[in-house]
Amino acid sequence: MPGRRAARGSGFAPGVTLEVRVAVGDGDAAFVKSLGRECAMSSVASVRPARESNVRAAFDRLYDVVVDQSHVTFIAQRGGERVGFLLLLDQLPDEVTLSPQGFVAYMAVKPGARGRGVGAALLATAENEARRRLLPYMALMVTEENETARRLYERAGYKTERRLLCKPL
Repeated sequence: MPGRRAARGSGFAPGVTLEVRVAVGDGDAAFVKSLGRECAMSSVASVRPARESNVRAAFDRLYDVVVDQSHVTFIAQRGGERVGFLLLLDQLPDEVTLSPQGFVAYMAVKPGARGRGVGAALLATAENEARRRLLPYMALMVTEENETARRLYERAGYKTERRLLCKPL
């Protein structure tokens, strides 16, 4: 299960640890909703521009769908401050092969904490939980233009399996 991870070389103050834990209570839920809405525009590609209010409403809908099914919400904390979250679905099979998988429904890191290992720690914790649940794959979607997130996933060993193509009409 999740635990403390040292923030070695992460740009955090000396002695400050990065902890990833399972979310509990209304405070964590409010944090996830707030940060998810704040970061939602990072999921929008230039090929399909959208109003921020619509994108935030779409995040709210996604959150409601996730919490209505089997899932785990992980919270990353640095020195007691919540700095990120990951929503892991554990009973959503791949839509093409029906293979069991863990699925990262959404991950977000506060802007001031990015580039310091928070996303990698959240992802590693979710992967460990998926392994514990005997899920043979982990999947996620990322916007093509979100190069920072794509680099994180590639460093963690993720490969492109499919692509969503879009054409403005």
